[in-house]
Amino acid sequence: MNDQTKRPTAVITGAASGFGLEASRIAAGRGMNVVMADVQQAALDKAVPEIEAIAGAHGAAVLPFQIDVAKAVEFEALGAATLQRFGAPSFFFNNAGVGAGGLIWEHTLKDWEWVVGVNLMGVAHGVRVFTPMMLAAAEADPGYHGHIVNTASMAGLLNAPNMGVYNVTKHAVVAMSETLHQDLALVTGQVHAHVLCPYFVPTGIHQSERNRPAEFQEDVKPTRSQLIAQAMSDQAVTRGKLTAAQVAQYVFDAMDANRFYVFSHPHALAGVQTRLEDILALRNPTDPFHAKPEIGQRLREQLRGGPSTA
Repeated sequence: MNDQTKRPTAVITGAASGFGLEASRIAAGRGMNVVMADVQQAALDKAVPEIEAIAGAHGAAVLPFQIDVAKAVEFEALGAATLQRFGAPSFFFNNAGVGAGGLIWEHTLKDWEWVVGVNLMGVAHGVRVFTPMMLAAAEADPGYHGHIVNTASMAGLLNAPNMGVYNVTKHAVVAMSETLHQDLALVTGQVHAHVLCPYFVPTGIHQSERNRPAEFQEDVKPTRSQLIAQAMSDQAVTRGKLTAAQVAQYVFDAMDANRFYVFSHPHALAGVQTRLEDILALRNPTDPFHAKPEIGQRLREQLRGGPSTA
């Protein structure tokens, strides 16, 4: 057994940008081996040397791996490569995701297949591949502790209009993560689950279309609602004041404290409380723009025939 297999390992999807890249920097700085998995080979090629330098200073190593997380066979290959090189990871960051917007009935079949494939099935594949590996490590070593962090979104706790397919997948990730937490608690005290629910943070997710596989490309023009959703996403994400580095640190802080929920913007929980109160009171969902009605009015005007920019 070499020195690298003795030290903790982090496996991170979406590792070449955003939260994944920042988490890679933190993990490497903590002396962890880092498996950097991403669909973008060019971005990986650019990011890996930096992480190798950080990890190398601590005697750790980096394994880059190109992957489409929607494909089960590629995730299984990632698991096998990780196990062979480093053994079971102690941190698995199920982080890769894509964004998409528009009125929910205007999402095409290819839209649904692409977004569900990455945001939902990508997380499911990660849980399926890495959880048994981590449980086996826990059974073999009483001193082992593992953490699985799934990236959802505040859209997994709220239902903002004009972003239906994204909302659906992120609600599913929250449900999967909460169930994983409960299921793990039945069988072990050494492997823990967490869910990250960020709000608007500059990560590049608003440019997800650049990574849409050819098989899911559409030969049609975006609808008015999709153009509006893209413009609003561009504005909200790029204007976010909290950095991806800060959110990545929140993830490590949550693992250190064994805290399940990881929120980037706790003030957004007011909307979650309103939603739950709607459910308990059996009342219709509250207008998401009730605090800023001018935004809701502008969106309605745009969708009904006004300018198609936010």
